[in-house]
Amino acid sequence: MSTARRFTQLDVFTATPLQGNPLAVVHDAQGLSDAQMAAFARWTNLSETTFLLPPTDPSADYQVRIFTPDRELPFAGHPTLGSCHAWLAAGGAPKRDGEVVQECGVGLVRIRRDGSRLAFAAPPLRRSGPVDEAMLDHIARSLRVPRSAIRAAHWVSNGPHWVAALLGSRDEVLALKPDFAAMGELELGVVAPCDAGHDAQFEVRAFVPTLGVQEDPVTGSLNAGLAQWLIGAGLAPARYVAAQGTAMGRAGRVFVERIGEDTWIGGDSVIVVRGEVTL
Repeated sequence: MSTARRFTQLDVFTATPLQGNPLAVVHDAQGLSDAQMAAFARWTNLSETTFLLPPTDPSADYQVRIFTPDRELPFAGHPTLGSCHAWLAAGGAPKRDGEVVQECGVGLVRIRRDGSRLAFAAPPLRRSGPVDEAMLDHIARSLRVPRSAIRAAHWVSNGPHWVAALLGSRDEVLALKPDFAAMGELELGVVAPCDAGHDAQFEVRAFVPTLGVQEDPVTGSLNAGLAQWLIGAGLAPARYVAAQGTAMGRAGRVFVERIGEDTWIGGDSVIVVRGEVTL
């Protein structure tokens, strides 16, 4: 039998509706099958749709399952921040002061309030290190750029299998017209420094044709991996802002800060739709 469940749709990594990355959240998702969750995620056709459930770990506040139109993900960034916002707005009360603990496929993820924003602690990288020559060729073909345009490339996998390429300028990033057929199974992030005077220090794009979306508007998991690479390699300061979505007509902003051993990925979010969904 179908049941009416609370539903929230948010825009994440922006304080202005329609300028970030939308997220659909189904509350009280107990009783839904994997097939029902996957079908609803295909129907919303957003980069991610999440389902909130009671935690199985006693130290967590809630459990979230994250679906793209194509598959379930163990972790993703904008669904982490948006799901936490939706959970808090629906009356969720964290077990510990100042911090929410989310249970998801990669384990427990800590989320804190950073002023008006939420920020999550980046999970450990599952794969890191520079790419080999064959992968560098693959990235260059996929981006339709000469290999010499790629200043560095690195694995930054933290659930999604991100590989990242550093280009020389923001203009180069925004001019990209990828070859998605050549990209194949790659989940590819691209980053470059912005000119002085821009409100962000880096411009980012994320190409994920394997997940059912060719380009993701604003991507928390990618920015988490990029931050761990760039800060760790001395290519970025311990605190910076990344812009993403510009090429898609969005104005996402990701706030990055390294504090001790933790890399925090923060952003604004705003609720756009509240209601019920019958599943």
